[in-house]
Amino acid sequence: MDKKRAFVHPYIPNSVPQVKARMLKDIGVESIEELYGDIPESLRFKGKMNLPQALVSEYDLKRHVEQILAKNRSCSKNLSFLGGGCWRHYVPAICDEINHRSEFLTAYAGEPYEDHGRFQALFEYQSLMAELLDVEVVNVPTYDWCQAASTAMRMAERITARSEILVADTVNPDRLSAISNYCTPVLTVTTVKHHQQTGMIDLADLKAKLSANVAGVYFENPSYLGVIESQGQAVSDMVHSHGGLSVVGVDPISLGLLTPPSGYGADITCGDIQSLGLHMYYGGALGGFIATRDEERFVMEYPSRLFGITKTAVEGEYGFGDVAYDRTSFGVREKGKEFVGTAAALWGITAGVYLSLMGPKGMAELGRHILQKSQYAMAMLSKLKGVKVPRFEASHFKEFVVDFSQTPKTVEQINKALLEEHIFGGHDLGVFSKELDNCALYCVTEMHTKADIDKLVTVLSKCLGG
Repeated sequence: MDKKRAFVHPYIPNSVPQVKARMLKDIGVESIEELYGDIPESLRFKGKMNLPQALVSEYDLKRHVEQILAKNRSCSKNLSFLGGGCWRHYVPAICDEINHRSEFLTAYAGEPYEDHGRFQALFEYQSLMAELLDVEVVNVPTYDWCQAASTAMRMAERITARSEILVADTVNPDRLSAISNYCTPVLTVTTVKHHQQTGMIDLADLKAKLSANVAGVYFENPSYLGVIESQGQAVSDMVHSHGGLSVVGVDPISLGLLTPPSGYGADITCGDIQSLGLHMYYGGALGGFIATRDEERFVMEYPSRLFGITKTAVEGEYGFGDVAYDRTSFGVREKGKEFVGTAAALWGITAGVYLSLMGPKGMAELGRHILQKSQYAMAMLSKLKGVKVPRFEASHFKEFVVDFSQTPKTVEQINKALLEEHIFGGHDLGVFSKELDNCALYCVTEMHTKADIDKLVTVLSKCLGG
């Protein structure tokens, strides 16, 4: 046997030649190549991949990975004013204590025979979210807000049997890209302009684009730019008058203060639970939610799992399990509404812990705390020469646009100077919008102290030559 083929890789399962040979024999094939027989030769890569040699020593591998990780700059070590979809909020210790329990941490998807309270925990999460959102039905979390928004729009398409969706152009640009990618096979995605002075939806442009072919309108409140959309009811009324649905994306941590989307006509609400007790990781932690009224036309279009409570065969006993399981891709496979794979259920359990700990009064107090601190930050930053904040004449929650266009520095230069003082500045909005060239998106949460905000202002003043 060729020595290279006989090599047993320590991190690739079943690479022992004898084990591989036994597996091939059991399934009735002579070689691995036979398993790829259906793939045309023209699609097969024949060359050698440009990969470094494997690190077979566990110590060498660990050292290599630690050197890579050492390059990271953490928001726990640097003062951060970054937001834009993943925010630094306080995570109570109990959230990590519960989601590290083995019955939750290791329960992948599973069925009742291996459920150790996970179904009930997710039912409680759904119930708490439904109360916060003022709806009846909430799904088990999907991947993230991008997935939730995209699926909400696909639901609108199936419910209305229409093929166009209108999306506010103030949506997170990364999310808009994901939405366009996900919806393109069945939906035309058309953007609606915002009012340049207020940052809210331009109702005249919306009116011009509404038609009998529009399945719905999607906007976010607060928007990616931090603007609170006060025209929500007007937008919902306009789309409803044309037979479409109102779909609204929301940061749930704002709902201790702000009216939930269902209160201004939203048919489908979606968003991300990252702000509810989840740490900031590289790529997460994120979990998308979808919420609606308890109507069959909505419930039967959810592709993701829903857990409910019902009586069991034992008198007086109740159990938790799937609702309308046969509408999912798990139940009907290729005939499913959409294919749904791995969920973010662990984060749903974590968010449930967070909401149960905070309660209605806690969420309201937290909302006021964030609002007050962000207002203080805007007031202090507006005193800097040449700086306009907020950029838009509207109410804001925790994020706001800072306009540096009348200063001698670019956002890139400013962020570099801030980083030298161990501060992460705001997102450079000029990267995706000419209108917002030399503007940055800043975020203030309950994690920021008055001293933190004052430090930002002092460093910016020095940087700008004030």
